[in-house]
Amino acid sequence: MTQPNFLNWTEDQWRAKLSDEEYAVLRQAATERPGTGEYVDTETEGIYRCRACGAELFRSTEKFDAHCGWPSFFSPLAGNSIIEREDRSLGMVRTEVLCANCGSHLGHVFAGEGFDTPTDLRYCINSVSLTLDEKPVER
Repeated sequence: MTQPNFLNWTEDQWRAKLSDEEYAVLRQAATERPGTGEYVDTETEGIYRCRACGAELFRSTEKFDAHCGWPSFFSPLAGNSIIEREDRSLGMVRTEVLCANCGSHLGHVFAGEGFDTPTDLRYCINSVSLTLDEKPVER
């Protein structure tokens, strides 16, 4: 069975697949309220996937507690699993993070905040953008 080309999906197809909250975040770049997402405090081992298309995005081994109200990772699963682009909304310049497989909004990445991580990056990702595939992860 062939994987659908999610980059060609219509907004009607996305609306049929996603809940209202998922659609607002993944397709319209909304942000869930801080501290409300199901994966904020999760320490379960596994692979975090895009909720819209199922693509592998992050490993639990790269997740850390940034005390910001959203799941935070210091690195994506692979460089080609995400797309980073400039976001000038809300009167500021940020770097938006999108799923490379389907173009869905995941959150933002911030650099130079001084976290004790190997990359000094914080991928601040909406829980509603993710699903967790619970399984042991190679370290």
